[in-house]
Amino acid sequence: MTETVKATRREWVGLVVLSVACLVYSMDLSVLFLAIPSIVRELEPTAPQILWMNDIYGFMVAGFLVTMGGLGDRIGRRKLLLIGAAAFAVTSILAAMAPTAGMLIFARALLGIAGATVAPSTLSLIMNMFRDENERNRAIGVWGTAFALGGLVGPLIGGVLLHFFHWGSVFLINVPIMLALLASGPFLLPEYRSGESPRLDIASVLLSLATVLPVIYGLKQIAAHGFHATDLLPVAAGIAFGVLFVRRQNRIAEPLIDLKLFRLPAFTVSMLVNMAVVFFIFSIFLLQAQFFQLVLGMSPLEAALWSALPGLFFTAMSLQAWRVTNRFGPIPTVVTGLAINAVGAAAIGLSAYYQSLAGMLIANVILGAGFIPAILTTTGLIIGSAPPERGGVASAMSETCAEFGGALGVGLLGSLATIVYRFAMQPVDLSALPATAAYETGQTLAGAVDAARELGVSDAPWLAAARDAYCASFAVCALVAVIALLALSFAANRVYRKEPPRPVEAH
Repeated sequence: MTETVKATRREWVGLVVLSVACLVYSMDLSVLFLAIPSIVRELEPTAPQILWMNDIYGFMVAGFLVTMGGLGDRIGRRKLLLIGAAAFAVTSILAAMAPTAGMLIFARALLGIAGATVAPSTLSLIMNMFRDENERNRAIGVWGTAFALGGLVGPLIGGVLLHFFHWGSVFLINVPIMLALLASGPFLLPEYRSGESPRLDIASVLLSLATVLPVIYGLKQIAAHGFHATDLLPVAAGIAFGVLFVRRQNRIAEPLIDLKLFRLPAFTVSMLVNMAVVFFIFSIFLLQAQFFQLVLGMSPLEAALWSALPGLFFTAMSLQAWRVTNRFGPIPTVVTGLAINAVGAAAIGLSAYYQSLAGMLIANVILGAGFIPAILTTTGLIIGSAPPERGGVASAMSETCAEFGGALGVGLLGSLATIVYRFAMQPVDLSALPATAAYETGQTLAGAVDAARELGVSDAPWLAAARDAYCASFAVCALVAVIALLALSFAANRVYRKEPPRPVEAH
């Protein structure tokens, strides 16, 4: 048995550099939200162009994660990260200087491709830098904290910059950070490559994009606009391309994804757990945001501030989650984390049903106490279960799985909530309302609130019934989460105990 090598100051400083890069990558998912009004005034985009400005970055990241993970394994993870950092800086300048809405969308797409180099490269490099299990768990916690902080501070940083500067400043802030990564990376970060041929199968790359992008797009359309049968067409197309992708990976000598990874029980169950917890957390947060505004009557700013409190706890928990994993071990952490997550989901459902703000905030703390250790631990297990030469693609698969989980959760549970709401509203007498207002009230709570505003009423019985119906739909979704998380906890425990994850090798 070889002696575990402890990390030196170089590795810890390198972790800081990687974490800042992750923060910028995550921040760019949300930094544009507050800049949209300024962009609309200057570039005059159409409504579809506004949507694509926000969404194209996330779509391209999701589509290229697996490709970049496989490429990093072949040409070197540090090399790919530095190439991506340079591209991120250049395309940030291009976005900041965009003269038209179309050019801004194009620049955001390029930013997404560059950003897809960050998550798999940083995580696989961390696995190679930290050989000691306790230190590695702590490093993964810092990595996860950077992602959480990026989502939390993105709108805040964007708001501050917009107060003093042109909207392009939300992109230009990326440039000095990526230049710092380029300057320090060669000295602080180790290089690792699989030693395989650097040839990349272009057909596999195109099939992976054709699989991921249509599915994510279709699910986000359902989440944004409600269920329409036509939204299933891109999802079905993506699944069909996915079948072709799998067949090709089984047939070619150098696959983009080694499907043998799924024969490892610890890898497969960790992927499922990872996707499931993100599935439920995203959908719960979506329903919760509407709960704050439409049920409790908060302004968007008030809702954002109350939502930030759980976000702060989640961030702090990410920094401390390694202590839980190191103290109890990875298997108990994941299994118990899923059970705590289920308790948190139950508390969320009760708080929604009884329309309690205090209960909702306490429930979020319970939810985070289970969610954060579970997802960070399974992330480590996913990378650790894969052979060292597949570390980049394994980390990319972990991130892609989380993207699918979030999109599926928002799309499917969001649709379930809508169905339950409409069912609960059927007995409500809306005959006194104008036809349009009655229809909108029966469809969504947002429609009911808008109808009440237009009619100048705030305490109508039908509005109270609409809020009750929404809270009931929220509670039903939480109940589904409770049952699924408990079942997954039981199943994961059986799989892990039957074939425990193997010791993690340097990646």
